[in-house]
Amino acid sequence: MKKLQQSPTDPSFVQDPYPFYDRARAMGDFFWWSDYEMACAVSHKAVHAVLRDRRMGRECPPELVPATPAALQPFFDVEAHSMLELEPPRHTRLRSLVLRAFTSRTIAALEPEITRLCHDLIDRFPSGPFDLLAAYAQPVPVVIISRLLGVPEDRADDLLRWSNAMVAMYQARRTPEIEAAAIAATNDFVAFMRSYVSKRRATPTDDLISTLIAAGQDGEKLTTDELITTCILLLNAGHEATVHTLGNGTKTLLERNISTITDLCVEEIIRFDPPLHMFTRWVYEDAQIGSHSFKRGDQIACLLGAANRDPAAYAAPDTFDPARRGPQNTSFGGGIHFCVGAPLARLELRIALQVLFSRCLDLTLSAPPRYGDVYHFHGLERLMVSRSR
Repeated sequence: MKKLQQSPTDPSFVQDPYPFYDRARAMGDFFWWSDYEMACAVSHKAVHAVLRDRRMGRECPPELVPATPAALQPFFDVEAHSMLELEPPRHTRLRSLVLRAFTSRTIAALEPEITRLCHDLIDRFPSGPFDLLAAYAQPVPVVIISRLLGVPEDRADDLLRWSNAMVAMYQARRTPEIEAAAIAATNDFVAFMRSYVSKRRATPTDDLISTLIAAGQDGEKLTTDELITTCILLLNAGHEATVHTLGNGTKTLLERNISTITDLCVEEIIRFDPPLHMFTRWVYEDAQIGSHSFKRGDQIACLLGAANRDPAAYAAPDTFDPARRGPQNTSFGGGIHFCVGAPLARLELRIALQVLFSRCLDLTLSAPPRYGDVYHFHGLERLMVSRSR
């Protein structure tokens, strides 16, 4: 396996990681990323295979679980109940219970509410240049997931702050200061959710928290800690990726003067510049994939952003084609960990972009967009825009 070195915090990489992916993909389906000390699947074929291979998973093999520093214990106590980090049978049980509450009917019924919210936000756009992320891309998903769960949307700023601090733990720029902020946010988030779960146990309503409390599988319900972690996961994942995708997508559309939003256009936005570029798997048993052998305890990073630009899967992959048809992109993952919120994300993106570009035909970029130093996420620091009237 050939080796490559590339700092994920290097400014040029942060702004445009795709040339590095092209170099890596030219070496084959896999390469060794020295900075991460990890094998990486880089082609669409390899990423698709690893995501679905049941000889691999998200949960660290028991004999390799590292000791958790005491200072970080609160964060990892929450992670211990996250279905994103678990394998069957616990993953199956948690995901099944969430899917009972997160039904397609529930999601589809949100369309009028999302539409009203988008119009309300646009009505409040300022007259001069403004940051579209703060004014639109952030509030749409955070307000909707808050309403869906039943937590007060007037706490949206707190939820956003806590979420941003927690997900920074996954980023390459992680420092002791970032860790301390994440722990403080975790403690605040857990305390907030614990009070809400207690309230909903006593007085259930028709929100998602109440539905999760009532849901059971084979007579077994979610514990309070599982409920808290699941709600935090849904709040974090339920807006973090959508904010980045909405920002990245709007940037792409404005740069190309595209304003017609279709389902195919939304899928192309999700493929072209996705919000998450790396998703890892642990190897559970010795495996051969293509010409490469892996042993139990190895880790493989699936480079989703690279797979989505693979010329073997997509013609002219670096061209944004709003009418593109082709294989399913990898942005929502795959296998048993395929994003449970994908239908909601697609709905929010379609409505938010349709309303934005129908109401704001005069919208233009007012400053060059820059991506934030948040790898393995990929999203803008801000998106400054203005209207001519």
